[in-house]
Amino acid sequence: MSHQDIKPQDSLDKNLQVLPLKPVQGTPEASGQLDDLLALMARLRADCPWDKKQSNHSLIPYAIEEAYELGEAVQSDDDEDIKGELGDVLLQVVFHCQMYAEQGRFDMCDVITTLQEKLIRRHPHVFEAETLTDEAAVKARWDEIKAEEQQAREARGKLKRRLDKTKAGSALMQAQDVQKQASKLGFDWEGVAGAFEKLEEEVSELKFELTEKSKFEIQANTREIEKELGDCMFALVNVARKLNLDAETATLTCVHKFKSRFGYIEEQLAAAGKRVENSDITEMDALWDAAKRHERSS
Repeated sequence: MSHQDIKPQDSLDKNLQVLPLKPVQGTPEASGQLDDLLALMARLRADCPWDKKQSNHSLIPYAIEEAYELGEAVQSDDDEDIKGELGDVLLQVVFHCQMYAEQGRFDMCDVITTLQEKLIRRHPHVFEAETLTDEAAVKARWDEIKAEEQQAREARGKLKRRLDKTKAGSALMQAQDVQKQASKLGFDWEGVAGAFEKLEEEVSELKFELTEKSKFEIQANTREIEKELGDCMFALVNVARKLNLDAETATLTCVHKFKSRFGYIEEQLAAAGKRVENSDITEMDALWDAAKRHERSS
C-alpha cells in the first residue's frame, strides 16, 4: 500500500456525529486505560467549575508551559518527574479532545487516526519497499512527503503563506523567527537604529494608553493595552535580532539571574531569622543590591 492511498483525516464521513464520552460515575480508580482517562476528563468537564470554564484558547498557555516542564524533567532524568510531566502533556491532549468532541467536531479516536496516518505516510522506508540507508536520506524523504502534503492542502484551498514557515515555539522564538523570515523577503530595517526607533514608538503608545488613566479605565481597556504591550515586546525582539542576539536566550538569562538574586534575598533573610513574608520592599531592595555586588565579587 502506498502512502498516497491513505485517506487524510478530513476525508472522514462528515455525516458521522461526534459525541463526547460519557462521564465516569462515582469515584474512579487509576486504571492506566485511555478510555477510563477520557471518561474521567468528561466527568471533570461536567462537574469541576474550573474545568467547565476553560476553552481551547484558554488552555494554550498551559500546553506551552507543560511542554517546557517536560523538557526540564527529561533533563533532570528523574523517572517520577518525567512520568508526571508526560501525564501533564497528555492531559492537555485529552482536555482539548474532550472540548472538541463537545463541539461535535472530532474526538480522541480521530486524533489518533490522523497521527497513525501521518506516521505511516511519512515512513515509506519502513512500511513500503523504499530503501533509505541513513538519517540524511530519511530527512530528505520526510521533507519531500511534507511538501506533497502541502500541495494536497493547497489543492483543498489551504494556501500556505510565506510566513507560515515560522517555527513553533515560545512567543519570543516565534517573534524572532517571523522577523527573520520577513527580512529574507526584504521587509526589514537596514540597521538596528530603525528597530530602536520602532521600539521607542511602541513604548510611547503603551505609555499613552496608561497615562492619567484610573485603575477602572485600565481594566476596561485591557485588550488594547495587551496589544500595545505585545507591540513593545515584538519591537524589542527585533532589536535583539538586529544585534544578532537570541531573544529567548537573553530572556532566560534574565530569568535565571532574577531567581538567583531573589534566592540570595531569601538566604540572607533566613540567616537573620526572617522570612520574605515578614520583610518589606525597602529591606528586600537593599538585599537585591547586595546580591548584585555579590555577583560581581564572585
